[in-house]
Amino acid sequence: METSFDALIPGLTAKKFDAINSAMNITEQRRKSIDFTQPIYRIPSQLVGKSGDGMAATAEGLKGKTIGVLQGSIQETYAKEHWEKHGVTVVSYKDQNMAWGDLLNGRIDASLVMSAAGQAGFLSKPQGKGFGFIGKPVSDDTILGSGIGFGLRKGDDATKKQLDAAIDKVRADGTIKSLAEKYLPGIDVSVSAQ
Repeated sequence: METSFDALIPGLTAKKFDAINSAMNITEQRRKSIDFTQPIYRIPSQLVGKSGDGMAATAEGLKGKTIGVLQGSIQETYAKEHWEKHGVTVVSYKDQNMAWGDLLNGRIDASLVMSAAGQAGFLSKPQGKGFGFIGKPVSDDTILGSGIGFGLRKGDDATKKQLDAAIDKVRADGTIKSLAEKYLPGIDVSVSAQ
């Protein structure tokens, strides 16, 4: 079942589905509403913008700039907390493709995304020519979380137990590592990565 990112947690709690599998980072804020499996993998968040634009992924380096983020995402929370308070305009989008469109037509200066989504969804495509990652990944474990897991309804211990066992299996047999190497080359997805 497809639904917009910011509608996932309400849909889960309303029993429209039993688990969220949407690259959702495990954060303390989200733990107030839902439970999670153990972390499966972790993908850093990075800024995507025009190559050689001279921006830095810091409040000072983005002052006066406009940054696009996915509505309801941890990148939105990060940008509002760390950048918006310091003179950076943060624009939220219901769909990341809308942000990419605005980046291409110059309405925003950059977009903060999970690095894998930035690479696969934009930089690896023809329209990504002339764009790249700006600076190093941003960090704030309180906002950005401890890794990506399946979101579960509070107290759904049976589903958690089944999914945690499946995650243990695919980690032990090398499936997670081989998929990461194939689809996310150069990105360290280990849960212990910072």
